[in-house]
Amino acid sequence: MNLFSGILGSSLGKKYLMAITGLILFGFVIGHMLGNLQIFLGRDPINSYAHFLKSKPGLLWLARLGLLLVVTLHIWAAVKLALENKAARPVAYAEARLVAATYASRTMIWSGVIIFAFVVYHLMQFTAGITNPEYLELEETLPDGTQRHDVYRMIVLGFSNPWVSGFYIVSMTLLCLHLSHGVSSLFQSLGLKNKYYGRHIDRFAKAAALIVFLGNCSIPVAILFRFVG
Repeated sequence: MNLFSGILGSSLGKKYLMAITGLILFGFVIGHMLGNLQIFLGRDPINSYAHFLKSKPGLLWLARLGLLLVVTLHIWAAVKLALENKAARPVAYAEARLVAATYASRTMIWSGVIIFAFVVYHLMQFTAGITNPEYLELEETLPDGTQRHDVYRMIVLGFSNPWVSGFYIVSMTLLCLHLSHGVSSLFQSLGLKNKYYGRHIDRFAKAAALIVFLGNCSIPVAILFRFVG
């Protein structure tokens, strides 16, 4: 316990924690996007995917709780590091460095807050059914007469609202700005980035962020323009 608290009490330990949790969250973002993109394959593939996940409630809730823990640790480490950096950095130094800093790096904390707000709303809408309880009652009847949750219809209804789609696209823009800097930074925090291939890591981070943006935003755009639905 003392070793654990000692690691988290140091700036280096917090940077490692932020990098590792960031890597886990990046993997989740990619997996979540690939799962959602099945909507372009039609109703059956994405409904089958959702049904498979819900058929394993124990594993599903374990994954949800694990993800919640990872998000909490990531936010905690980010806030603590930001406060420590602010306390240790002279005003003159901050002003001198502001021009060189990228927009993504300067807005990491605020983009993270907005992304967190979006995730909460997203869960309230599509998972918990708080904002739209009727979505959880949508059912698809299979040829054998059995029923399963119609996730395809739920997504179409949700993103048919321009305000919801707009909020989603804005959130994805901030998420991808966050990723473009965060993915590169996590390699640096883990000691895996140097001058020889640092540029390639930066390019990978930007390319990954762009792919996530295009992949996720293609869903509400396709629904709004009635390519899906």
